[in-house]
Amino acid sequence: MSVNLFVNEIFYSLQGEGSRAGVPNIFIRLSKCNLNCWFCDTEFESGEDYSLDKLIEEISQYPCKNIIWTGGEPALQLTEEIVGFFKNHGYYQAIETNGTKALPANLDFVTCSPKQVTATQLKKNFPNGVSEMKCIFNEKPEYEISELPEALHYYLSPVFLGKEKERMNLDRNILKECIDYILVNPGWQLSIQQHKIWDIR
Repeated sequence: MSVNLFVNEIFYSLQGEGSRAGVPNIFIRLSKCNLNCWFCDTEFESGEDYSLDKLIEEISQYPCKNIIWTGGEPALQLTEEIVGFFKNHGYYQAIETNGTKALPANLDFVTCSPKQVTATQLKKNFPNGVSEMKCIFNEKPEYEISELPEALHYYLSPVFLGKEKERMNLDRNILKECIDYILVNPGWQLSIQQHKIWDIR
């Protein structure tokens, strides 16, 4: 297949957040994003062109058949054809998306962490729901559960602070505020960026 992907990085690690936390995954970080969030902890502009065959060759070194498409915003590059290619090679595919774009079909697991998008647009982009919604918590969540697409899990994730593009500092006050909010609004669950605490990618 003559399709190329602009890839920022590829690494093998444990998922650090949400309902799949602790599961080994091959992270394929695609370059570019359509947003510029102040709390972003990722450099996603640089990258290298990969053919799909080269990408399969690269990831086949890992003893794992789980992919997480991340970014940047992976929905800017992923297509149904690409998802089908990796599915035909036996890969389970999850995605982490900001919710601003509809996704290609046949992904196995969808984590939507909505940013700078209305609840109406989220429902339009995900009419059949998602696997989990993961909303950033700073002083309060941007959304109410009732206005979000259907999901198996609704997470609040306290924002990490610190140096731009690193954001390694868990603010205990924000964490406490998040926990207190969830106790009053028990439809939410707490999700911490545990990989930062574990000191892994």
